[in-house]
Amino acid sequence: MASPEVSDEDLVARFPGEPITHDNAAQYRGRLRRELLMNRCEDCGRWHAPAKPVCPDCWSWRVSAEPVSGDGEIYLAIFLHRGPDAPGVDYSTPYPVVTVELAEQEGLRFTSTVVGAGNDAIRIGAPVSLTWIDRAGVPLPVFELRDPR
Repeated sequence: MASPEVSDEDLVARFPGEPITHDNAAQYRGRLRRELLMNRCEDCGRWHAPAKPVCPDCWSWRVSAEPVSGDGEIYLAIFLHRGPDAPGVDYSTPYPVVTVELAEQEGLRFTSTVVGAGNDAIRIGAPVSLTWIDRAGVPLPVFELRDPR
């Protein structure tokens, strides 16, 4: 388990090619602990993504990265037939990319992939849960269908 005290330099080195900024570094540190973190306003309670230093609803600067359950429903699904080379991605079978609306709040969404299910089972509205895989030596948050039929 990775220490939460990973330096900024080490964090950038662990996630090469990722757009790590001061606004989202806490989310990437969370990934090292296998926690999916999203920003939440300490004043109005609204969740928001992507990570920003100010709440887009009430303009409070009191936002912090908090864990989400990872439960939700598929909001959007696409199947890539081609794409950039990535460890663990095989385009010979169309590769699923999904945006999940998380249970914490309407409109709070996270994009990743679905594992452990055939493409024909991946449908908009399907309930999913968060799980983790390792890709290129770092934890990657992904989803699995709750009922993979």
